Amino acid sequence: MEAKAIIRTARVAPRKARLVVDLIRGKKIGEALAILKMTPNIATEPLTKLVKSAVANADNNFQMDVEKLYIKEIYVNEGPTLKRMRPRAKGSGNRILKRTSHITCVVAEKN
Repeated sequence: MEAKAIIRTARVAPRKARLVVDLIRGKKIGEALAILKMTPNIATEPLTKLVKSAVANADNNFQMDVEKLYIKEIYVNEGPTLKRMRPRAKGSGNRILKRTSHITCVVAEKN
């Protein structure tokens, strides 16, 4: 039995989010939330909300024991990219790519 939560189009670059996701993959929920709290990265805020949402889904929808939960899967996929322009010399412009992420978290009970 497993429960899942997904964040779509989070305003975090996938490359930066994967650095934090790799820290918490396979950990127990309490340990993962402690790691997220102490990690100074922009991606920790949406990831904390995501993990808490997956735990709430497991508790409310599947009546799993919250104390036995661990992060079975967590991965980051690339979302749509927002394209912006920055003015440059002689009337030209540089493109700025503001990347977004789709983040998925699956939690399960450890026997």
